[in-house]
Amino acid sequence: MVRDIFDRFSDTGILVIGDLMVDRYIWGKVRRISPEAPVPVVEVSNEEILPGGAANVANNLVSLGGRVFVSGVIGDDDMGTRLKTELDKRGINTDGIIVSRERPTTIKTRIIAHNQQVVRFDHEVKTDINRSTISAILDYVKRCLPDIKGIIISDYCKGVITKTFMKRLLEMMDLKRFIAVDPKVGHFDYYRGVSLITPNIMEASSGSGIEITDEESLISAGRRLIERIGCKAVLITRGEEGMTLLEKNGKVTHIPTFAKEVYDVTGAGDTVIATFTLTHCAGASLRDAAIYANHAAGIVVGEVGTAVINRDELISNITGAKG
Repeated sequence: MVRDIFDRFSDTGILVIGDLMVDRYIWGKVRRISPEAPVPVVEVSNEEILPGGAANVANNLVSLGGRVFVSGVIGDDDMGTRLKTELDKRGINTDGIIVSRERPTTIKTRIIAHNQQVVRFDHEVKTDINRSTISAILDYVKRCLPDIKGIIISDYCKGVITKTFMKRLLEMMDLKRFIAVDPKVGHFDYYRGVSLITPNIMEASSGSGIEITDEESLISAGRRLIERIGCKAVLITRGEEGMTLLEKNGKVTHIPTFAKEVYDVTGAGDTVIATFTLTHCAGASLRDAAIYANHAAGIVVGEVGTAVINRDELISNITGAKG
C-alpha cells in the first residue's frame, strides 16, 4: 500500500506558490570571545546555499519524486539567479518565478558553530507584491492546471500571499484541486475555502482565538478553525508531542512523534506540508497522509540545517515502524 502510493508520485503534479527564499549557512567553530564585545568569534570553515521557504517545499517534493512546479518572486540579483539555477538543476519547473527589480531575493543567513545556531540575520522586503505580479502568477497557475492535482500555499508573510491574491486564486479554482496552506498569524481570513491548513500550536491558538493548554482546548481550536475557514481538515503540528489531524466529519487523530532526537526544526513545516500534500494527492487518505508527514518530520528534525526528506529513507522509516 505504501509503495503503491509512492510509485504514483512521478505522475502527481504539485504547484507550490509562496515566498521564495535562500537559506544561507555559514559553518564554523568558536574558540574565543571577541576582545571588542562579549560575543563569540566564529572561525568560518564552510558556507552552504540552500532553497528556503516555498523553494524548500518544492525541494522536498522533488526529493520525494513528485512532479513539481513553483511560483513566487525573486530579486534581480545574484542570489535570485543562484536560487533559480538550484531549482532548475533539481528538475523543478521554474517558469512561474517572477524576477522583480523592486525587491531583493529574501536571504536568511544563519551562523552555525558546533551544531548550534549562533545568530541569524535576514535580508528582505516584506511589502505586498503589486497587481501586475499577482496577475503574472495567476496566469502561470492557469497554465499549470492541466498538469497538477494539488497546490501548496507557502505563506511566510514576505508579501507574496496577499488577501487579493488568495481571493483571485480561489475564484479560479475548481473542486478537483487540493489546496493546502502553511499559514501565518494574521492571514487566516485569506484562506477561506482551501482544503487544508497546517498550523503549529501558536498559530492554531491565534487563528482560533482559543488558548491551547490541553487536549480539550486543542480539539476545540481545530474545530473552530475548520468552521472559520471551511476546510476539509486541519493538521496541527505539536513539536515533540507529534501532530493532531482534525477532519470536517468530526474525526480526530493524534499521532505521536517519530523523532528519535531533535537537533534543528528549521524547515520541518515545509517537509510536513510537502509530504502530506503529495501523498494525499497520490491517493492516501487524510489520516495516512498525516502519518506519513509525521514520519518525514521526525527524520528532518534529526539533522542540522534546512534538510529535505528522501523518498527511500521515508519508505524505510514507515515500513520499519509498521514492522
